[in-house]
Amino acid sequence: MRTNDFNSNSRKTVLVLIICSVVAIYVIQLFRLQVLSSNYKDRADSNAFLNRVQYPSRGLMRDRNDKLLVYNQPAYDVMIVMRETEKFDTLAFCRAVNIDIQYFRKRLSDIKNKNLNPGYSSYTAQVLLPQLGNKEYGILQESIYKFPGFYIQKRTIREYTYPNAGHVFGYIAEADKKDIEKDEYYKRGDYIGKTGLEKSYEPYLRGQKGIEILLRDAHGRIKGKFDDGKQDVTSTSGKDLTLSIDMDLQIYGETLMQNKLGTIIMIEPKTGEILCMVSSPGYDPASLVGRQFGTAYTALERDPYLPLLNRALNGAYPPGSTFKTAQALTFLQEGIIEPETKFACYHGFPLGGGHPGCHGHASPLALVPGIGNSCNSYFAWGLMNMLNSKKYKNIQESMDTWRDHMVAQGFGYRLGVDMPDEKRGLIPNSDYYNKIYKGRWNPFTVISISIGQGEVLLSPIQICNLATTIANRGYYYAPHVVKRIQDTPLDSIYTHPHYTGIDRQHYETVAEGMRWAVAGPGGTCHQANIPDIEVCGKTGTAQNAAKDHSIFMGFAPMNDPKVAVMVFVENGGFGATYAVPMGRLMIEKYLKGDVRDKNAETYLRNAKILRNVVPKV
Repeated sequence: MRTNDFNSNSRKTVLVLIICSVVAIYVIQLFRLQVLSSNYKDRADSNAFLNRVQYPSRGLMRDRNDKLLVYNQPAYDVMIVMRETEKFDTLAFCRAVNIDIQYFRKRLSDIKNKNLNPGYSSYTAQVLLPQLGNKEYGILQESIYKFPGFYIQKRTIREYTYPNAGHVFGYIAEADKKDIEKDEYYKRGDYIGKTGLEKSYEPYLRGQKGIEILLRDAHGRIKGKFDDGKQDVTSTSGKDLTLSIDMDLQIYGETLMQNKLGTIIMIEPKTGEILCMVSSPGYDPASLVGRQFGTAYTALERDPYLPLLNRALNGAYPPGSTFKTAQALTFLQEGIIEPETKFACYHGFPLGGGHPGCHGHASPLALVPGIGNSCNSYFAWGLMNMLNSKKYKNIQESMDTWRDHMVAQGFGYRLGVDMPDEKRGLIPNSDYYNKIYKGRWNPFTVISISIGQGEVLLSPIQICNLATTIANRGYYYAPHVVKRIQDTPLDSIYTHPHYTGIDRQHYETVAEGMRWAVAGPGGTCHQANIPDIEVCGKTGTAQNAAKDHSIFMGFAPMNDPKVAVMVFVENGGFGATYAVPMGRLMIEKYLKGDVRDKNAETYLRNAKILRNVVPKV
């Protein structure tokens, strides 16, 4: 009897447990569906309300002279709520918005694809066609009532006053999956800055979205605003930017650089404000707006001359002889040389068997004419003496001391320019050479870095910043393109100077050498001379697998610098061939408003220097 009672009780216990488990499963599932899942909420809300996003206008951009550069024009997105669609004339719809039926079907498929559109819900509005033009909008607006489940969402798109400075402005495009996961502000169909200022100042430019809550009847028809609009949230426009760019100067630089590969950068030394940033070839920013974006972007991406690459920031090149000024400053500060120190040159570095080679000039030379004549041997001697100096316990310490001075002058790391994807370049140290040569290296192994070749790589903005630092006699501000943000202070990185730790008197010596290069006997920058402006300059001829690169950096006037400039022409040959005269024209254009040598202007504008490349497929 007891056994039967036990078995009966056990069966009852098991049955109760099964029933409780089933109930628990149902409760958990109901909780998940009704509380944790948004599907039912979306469905309920969509039956009674339509939450229409009110997109803000992006902030405007003006140049330093208050010229409007980037503004907004109305555009219209076609939205679809899948659950509300009924049978309609697909062909008539496609004709109204000027698309083919295959594209229409693909868009519907992409919207429903959870991998492409993880936030998809058939109860919420999805972007079917972005950025309709005014013509298509007008046609569709007249017949929108024929297409249940479709409605038009108003937004804005970018417009440009000039077909220039595409790399500076950058472009906006639809936010991708990573953008949406990174910032909850963005939903599918939203737009975000992808490059240039549009990207780096996105939090300021985008503004804040608003919401308009509309009431719907049982048939989905709009019946008016919910609560008379009291629950609506008004959108807030993005903040306007005033750029440091002088658009006239930017256009002039782009004109000189047409049919060439390279960059021109100009900076106001006293502030670090970038006056122009030319990267050639460039692109018309208006080409990457609207429904033509995909086609235009693909064409630019396939262009073998890389028009999407901002060479000013994203390039890394040997600086050539422009780097000799940084060497001189390091040797002076470390006491390796004095301004009067002379070294011999016999068309090359004697201890290196004539390597690196050098052009003919008076010998021996002191530092100022050594800079002015761009003597390779002088700086090879300087580096040799520093690396062999008894001042340091070994070559590794002297190498690292050299490297520390270079870093302090703004090389080897990003300067902090207020634009994305700035390259850091390369300044080697003893660990770098120990790894490559397994500890077996000496001054002759690395002698090419003395003249800005070998392992040394700088971005063009770093070369221009070197000219800025010499102009300021020992300090620089992080270069920046934005001069003011509406109602917002600039980041302190752009308002506090960076000091190199090198004495001012050494900068005076180097500035004198750069002035010699322009106006002294044997100077390599004679074509930079402007009769009533004291220009200081330095050429560079960077060795390259193909034809050498032509480089010039300088500043003016000598004792009250208002502008620093860097010109880099890929495969342009000697620095004096193209970069120096272009630098002179840019300085004169900025300081005087026009140039006198129209023949040189015409010649340089019409010159075509494009290496042969294989088109991308």
